[in-house]
Amino acid sequence: MSPATPAPESGGAALELLVHGVGGATPQDMLDDPRTVRITGDRTAAVFRRGDDLDAEDHPERYAARPVPEAYVWCNLTSGDGARALWLLLLPFMVANLAHWMRPPARNRPGLVRLYGVLVRLVALTLTVLLTAAACEVALDLTAWQCAGTAGCSDRYSWLGFLSVGRGGWWSVPGRRLVLAALVPVALVGLLWYLSNRTWSAYEAQRPPAGYDAPVPEPRADTETADSGEGGGGDDPVPVELRPALGRPGFWYGRRLVARLRAAHTAAGFLTVTAALATATARHDAGEPGVRAALGSALQAAVAVLSLLVVWVVCRRGRSESRLDLRVEHALVSWLPGASFTLLALTALHTGWSRPGWTSSGTLPGDAVFGGLTLVQGGLVVALGVVALLLQRPRRDPRTALRGLGGPAVAMLACALAGVMSGGVAQRVADWLDGPATPGMGQGPRIGPPVLLSWQASVIPVLLLLLLAPAALLVVRTALTARRLRRAVEDDYDAAAERDPVRTGRIASVRARAGLTDSAPVLVGVLSGAALLLGAASVAGAWASGNVPGRAFDGAHPAVASLASVAQALGSWMIGFGFLLFVTWGRRAYRDASARRTIGILWDVGTFWPRAAHPFAPPCYAERAVPDLTWRMSSWTGATGGRLVISGHSQGSVLAAAAVWQLPPATRGRVALLTYGSPLERLYGRWFPAYFGPEALRALHRTVHCWSNLHRATDPIGGPVRVPAEDGRPAVDAPVLLDPVAYGRTRRHPLPEPILGHSDYQADPAFAERRSALLDRLPPALPHQRAANEPNEPTGQGSSGRSSG
Repeated sequence: MSPATPAPESGGAALELLVHGVGGATPQDMLDDPRTVRITGDRTAAVFRRGDDLDAEDHPERYAARPVPEAYVWCNLTSGDGARALWLLLLPFMVANLAHWMRPPARNRPGLVRLYGVLVRLVALTLTVLLTAAACEVALDLTAWQCAGTAGCSDRYSWLGFLSVGRGGWWSVPGRRLVLAALVPVALVGLLWYLSNRTWSAYEAQRPPAGYDAPVPEPRADTETADSGEGGGGDDPVPVELRPALGRPGFWYGRRLVARLRAAHTAAGFLTVTAALATATARHDAGEPGVRAALGSALQAAVAVLSLLVVWVVCRRGRSESRLDLRVEHALVSWLPGASFTLLALTALHTGWSRPGWTSSGTLPGDAVFGGLTLVQGGLVVALGVVALLLQRPRRDPRTALRGLGGPAVAMLACALAGVMSGGVAQRVADWLDGPATPGMGQGPRIGPPVLLSWQASVIPVLLLLLLAPAALLVVRTALTARRLRRAVEDDYDAAAERDPVRTGRIASVRARAGLTDSAPVLVGVLSGAALLLGAASVAGAWASGNVPGRAFDGAHPAVASLASVAQALGSWMIGFGFLLFVTWGRRAYRDASARRTIGILWDVGTFWPRAAHPFAPPCYAERAVPDLTWRMSSWTGATGGRLVISGHSQGSVLAAAAVWQLPPATRGRVALLTYGSPLERLYGRWFPAYFGPEALRALHRTVHCWSNLHRATDPIGGPVRVPAEDGRPAVDAPVLLDPVAYGRTRRHPLPEPILGHSDYQADPAFAERRSALLDRLPPALPHQRAANEPNEPTGQGSSGRSSG
């Protein structure tokens, strides 16, 4: 954008705060100047100005014809150092966390809203158990129990020599092999705890600056009941109109809940490893009287008690948002991971106890574990769907994704993604240990994962075949839409005299492909529904046959048997290849900053929301960005009395809207909102209707002094916000911008203009016109007098926020 673009020449001091979108941007590009200076913030997120504008507040006469531009750069919150590549391992957790925020809007139905949150948190808990169980399967079952207990397998790998049963060493005892292998899942749980604690300290545990969020009387409520009109358990609630959820003081401060959930999930991981060790020894000790068997029973009872306590901690409460919740959890929650680890250590000692005659044969009981987890996850998703249907029944918005079932569908995808990742690891390790044969299909002793994982791998080709039909329909529909749009393109440009079929077809094709974004709910619905049904079929097939698909149909028709074998081999290869591709991508992202930025785009969309369901999900960058923007707007308007337009592109428009919601009424009266390429309604409004639905966006329109939105038909991400004119306020959406700005060559555009799509909105003349119109509608700047309740100016900074040191 050119900062010198003419703007209103009346009204006094004005500031334009630019917020970039997905993928990040440099301050030099945002301010169109190679010389930029960081005036406030750190290396993670900061506000920049041009070098020539540092003393703008001291020389207002220079800026009578244009606003002072500032750029808020937040891209390092999602694509910083190489350690962010580890966040790829947390993808299922992030998807499950999104499901929490996708519930339909509800009023006066606090019980259903709370139940929805509880069900999502339970789904998230099963993902932690599943990931830990997969690590136990690889380390304890495949490696320490099956391969090290089989001479033919252990002899092929020298690094397993000291565990080999054939050598008869101290570590060759089955229990000791299991204890040593348990270090792998324990290390995984420790890594997840470390990543969560590290990001918690940098995001959730950083208290937002005070001053902009002065408390107002409103009921105390968790996020599950925040918009229901009822409190979540306060004393003498005051009957007042609630602020929108994103405008509550504690919405972007999730310190207490994340700490609580982190303790519960860490304990669940340790208890999963403990249960794996205790179950292995219980099978050997069954029916043998004595102290050893009694201790084993006591340890199993302790695992059950602590597991119930973990579930209680997860279900008990959600977020507290009506105020900054600075309380810490009770000792019971804080000591839960330590108690679980202590129980794990005691179980490890019990497992390593010498048991003469104990040999490792067959497999550990993984089929029952993975089968039970699959059924529990399916049941929770179905229950979540029923609750979502009940919530959205009173007022159904036709634009809501999947008719309000977006949350259950995404929760199902999180379970499927976790299953693919865990099954992929088990399949690849089993394939590596068992030689060239497909796991479970080789001759001799079987070295393979639980039968259920092979069945789940076998349905992947079927799932992809099912997706071919809607994908083909979308391709055909897009082609037909492009043909239909050709006439509209020529009419938009009045191109009858200079008709160019190639140019027209290209513009029409870009418009048609941009509309594919609106078809995402169909694909998500088909994928999640197929995953639910095929997952149930996998469990039924595994439990009915007790064998891998390639062996289960040995007596069937040759064609059926061949299809089963091909599906198993192809599914095993695909799931393994997918996991290797996943790891390779993560490794490349660790070394390559450009690849890390690509991964950052995924997190820009997926980690906007606080960690309300899964504490091991990537952190919420908005818990830093929204307070930054809110504090900057409040401090500048308070210091200068001037006007301000916050200008957000793409994901930056979502951050800008959230920050405006957080402003006190006096500040909002001096702020205008300009959004462009915005997914506020197209993505967030459809998928997160309780927070960005039609009512919420209309409320934002009434709250902010003025708001304008720019969009293009060629933009696959941004779109109209569909907020009509009301109460004397004009409609938010500007007329659709032409893209490209010129159809052919003209005197003003002698060279062909590019099709910009989602980028370079500032290059369109309509951008400067809309910004000028917004500034003209704001009240003129007032002589500044510090109010008694105004936030104190940070020590050592001027009105611009620039450090004087």
